[in-house]
Amino acid sequence: MHKREDRNERREMRHRRVRGKVSGMPGRPRLVVYRSLKHIYAQVVDDQSGHTLVAASSLDQALRAKAAGGNIDGAKQVGQLVAERTLAKGIDQVVFDRGGYLYHGRVAALADAARAAGLKF
Repeated sequence: MHKREDRNERREMRHRRVRGKVSGMPGRPRLVVYRSLKHIYAQVVDDQSGHTLVAASSLDQALRAKAAGGNIDGAKQVGQLVAERTLAKGIDQVVFDRGGYLYHGRVAALADAARAAGLKF
């Protein structure tokens, strides 16, 4: 009997493959995206030191007041918030890590909003 593969396992395989090629440096950290069914998360990571420099999600207090969730509007707000926080830290260039997800929908909306707010990747 053929066993159907789990979507999240396939995503994790793609993510591991991409992570072998993409890494964040102190001058150009990695912008990581994770999406769940209800929320979307983004963080900027320096892989050499292993530290998260900036994080934002649809669970942040600043976005909860705007009723942002895991939809495209929420992803745009998270992208803008993570870009503002990253620029405030003095970082203007990042490497985008889509986390094994297709560059479509919420992931693309987050990336486009971060670019519009001033991040370069």
